[in-house]
This record gives sequence, C-alpha cells and structure tokens, in this order.
Amino acid sequence: MAPEMAKSDSVTIRPARRPDAPDLARLGDMAGHGLPSFLWRRSAAPGQDPMEIGIARASRDNSGFSWTNATVAEIDGRVAAALVTCPIGDTPEPLDGLGPIVATLQALENRALGSQYVNVLAVYPEFRRRGLGRRLLAEAARLAGPRRLSLIVEDANANARRLYESFGFRVADEAPMAKEDWQTDGTTWILMERPAGA
Repeated sequence: MAPEMAKSDSVTIRPARRPDAPDLARLGDMAGHGLPSFLWRRSAAPGQDPMEIGIARASRDNSGFSWTNATVAEIDGRVAAALVTCPIGDTPEPLDGLGPIVATLQALENRALGSQYVNVLAVYPEFRRRGLGRRLLAEAARLAGPRRLSLIVEDANANARRLYESFGFRVADEAPMAKEDWQTDGTTWILMERPAGA
C-alpha cells in the first residue's frame, strides 16, 4: 500500500507514478552531474536523445532506477524534486563486464550491503532552498525502516555533502573516479552511511 501523501505549504510528498519518468530521468541526470546521460548516450541509437533512454529506464517496473522506487516532491502540482531509493542486497554484485566508471561505483555499493541506497536525490534549481532535499532524506529514512542509509557523492559536491552530514551521514569509504570522457570537477567517489534511527 502506498504511503499517505504529506502536505505542507503547498508541498506534497508522494510516491512517484509512471508518468513522472521524464522528471525522474532529468533529476537523476542532475544528481549525477551528467554521468547518467553520458552512460545513456552509449545505448542510444544514432540521432537518439540520450534522455529517451533515461526516461525508458525510469519507466520500467523492476530496476533500481525506476518510478516504483521513487518519491517526488510537488509544489503547486509541479514536480520539484525526486528521491530514488532501494535496498542493497546482502550479496555483492559481480563487477565482471562492467566498464571502469560503473565498476568503481558498483564496488562502492558492494561495501554498503544490507543498506537502503539513495540512488537519486535532486531538486530543480528554481525550487532549491526550501528544505525539499532534507524532507526527501527524511522520507528515505522512513522507507529504510531498520536499515541504515547509504549513498555515493562526488568529493567536489560540497553542498550535497554538507546536507548529508547535517542529516547524520558519515564517510564510510571512498574510491578514485574513473572518468573516461565524462567531464566533472570531482576526483573521488565518497560512500556515506547513516545509521538506522540516527
């Protein structure tokens, strides 16, 4: 059963629906500083917009990056922010056959076994500084139940790191980035965790 909608000051926090997939893809790409669209481009047909790949992936029912694992914040009926979170299992995922970028991220996820993973947390620029990120983190903690929370952030993303630290996340591990042709200011991926009930 879907959780009840929470409203306050015209903000609605609700489970995502399949029609939210375009917003989930755009916000997911923002959260990843363009890394998702960089990777989607590899799957795109000639002339195809990589965002179409992201929307198709967000539209699936059974994957980590899916509308079924997403929560959105709406302001006056518009999607303003999104959270995508799902549990990490108790068995490490294999790294064989993954490219360097994805293998590095998967290896860090494998160090957070048994946690509730925050895959995406992003707010559209025009809706920032309204506490939506913190409200969605609180929703992630609620969804996690007895599990600890985990996430991966770039070392260069100082604003996000401050938010996570203020919410009780602490550095658990890190790994040098493999970038290939992806352009970003960061040099290191940081795995952060928050104990259950913190």
